[in-house]
Amino acid sequence: MLEVTLLGTGGTMPMKNRWLTSCLVRHEGRSILIDCGEGTQIALRCAGRSVQRLDLLCITHYHADHISGLPGLLLSMGLDGRTEPLTIAGPRGLAQTVSGLRVIAPELPFPLRLTELSAPEEILDFAGLSVTAFAVQHTMPCYGYRLHLPRAGKFDPVRAKENNVPLRVWGTLQKQETAELDGTVYHQSQVLGPPRRGITLTYCTDTRPVPAIRKHADSADLLILEGMYGDDEKRDKALETKHMLFSEAAEIAAEANAKRLWLTHYSPSMPDPEAYLPAAQAIFPETICARDGETAELRFQEE
Repeated sequence: MLEVTLLGTGGTMPMKNRWLTSCLVRHEGRSILIDCGEGTQIALRCAGRSVQRLDLLCITHYHADHISGLPGLLLSMGLDGRTEPLTIAGPRGLAQTVSGLRVIAPELPFPLRLTELSAPEEILDFAGLSVTAFAVQHTMPCYGYRLHLPRAGKFDPVRAKENNVPLRVWGTLQKQETAELDGTVYHQSQVLGPPRRGITLTYCTDTRPVPAIRKHADSADLLILEGMYGDDEKRDKALETKHMLFSEAAEIAAEANAKRLWLTHYSPSMPDPEAYLPAAQAIFPETICARDGETAELRFQEE
């Protein structure tokens, strides 16, 4: 199961009812934070989440509304007694950007491990999740993220018998990849059927529509895309600033056969995003205008 919480849904600048961009994903007691806009640590506390539970921070790009909350977050982690390393991934320039922001957080009681992204596609392995970073099209290097939780096949006793796997290790192989008995190593592939459908979350903001988004949103259980502008008359502005319209996000969701779409990263010039929601829902009915604190539990499909 993946728990997804949008901590902030604002773009450019915070508003009284919107923190800046940030998304928290939790899996088996471990957490991934995507982006860290101003106020992220406050939004975490409002959502009842601990700053200590973060293991991986994925930055989409280095505009201030996506990373300006980092120094305060790091300081809070240190003051709370964190000693475990924190991994941060982001586009080219990560070390320089983090170093600059740390001018006001120079001493931390825990190490930072930086992973700089440069290829059009890169995969990070984290707590059983496959995290794919994919390049998109903004006014500076920018990445979207696809998180996939795989699901092993069902236990197949017929297959186990055909492969002469002793009954004593059947239970072990349902939980782990290998088991050893009397000097022989048995593998999970000898007792399980084909892999079942996993869980996919795709998150992408600050970009024009590009094929990479559709590719990595394919059949996503939840697709989170920016909705910077709700009105199609803002198309010229979207083209200029390399952002997306509600309608463009909905078209991507429909083409990718996603299960549902959350819009986020609203322009401060759009105080009521839901006024534009019907047009997006006409393209992709399972669309909502997400609000700060919007939470979903993504579970494996029952078969």
